[in-house]
Amino acid sequence: MLSQLEVAQKQWGGSNHVIDAWLKERQELLVSYCELAGLPPYSQRESALPKAIEIKRFCQILLDYISAGHFEIFNDIVARCQTKGFLSKQKAEAIYPLINKSTDFALQFNDKYAEASQASSMTDFDKNLSILGTLLEERFALEDQLIEILHKDHI
Repeated sequence: MLSQLEVAQKQWGGSNHVIDAWLKERQELLVSYCELAGLPPYSQRESALPKAIEIKRFCQILLDYISAGHFEIFNDIVARCQTKGFLSKQKAEAIYPLINKSTDFALQFNDKYAEASQASSMTDFDKNLSILGTLLEERFALEDQLIEILHKDHI
C-alpha cells in the first residue's frame, strides 16, 4: 500500500492542492495502520493487542480520511467532472458506490473498537484489522482512478 501511495504521489503530486492534501492524509492513515498492525518498518506489537489509545488514534485518523473523501473530495471531483465532461462524470459516479464497501466496514470497525476497553470487546481485532487493510487497499486503487479521471480530463 505504501508503494502504491508513492506511485500516486509521484504521478499526481503538485498538480492540484486538493489531491496533494488527500494523498498526504492517505499517507498519515497508512502509517498509522502499519504502526497499529506492527507491520514493517514498524516493530511488532509487544502485546497481543495494541493499546486502547493507539486504536482510538487510528480510528480517528480513519474517520477523518473517510469523511474527507465522502464529504469534500469526492463531491469536488464529481462536480469538476460534471462541469467539464459527461463521460468523466459518468466514470466518477460509477466508481463512487464501489468505495462505499470500505466506508461501511471502516465505520463498523470504528464502532466496534474505537472505544473498546475490555478484552471481550476486542474479539477478532486482528482479523478485522486485516480485512480493513484489504478494503483500504481496494479503496485506494479506486480513489486513484478518480484522481486519474480528474487529472487527465480536468487539470
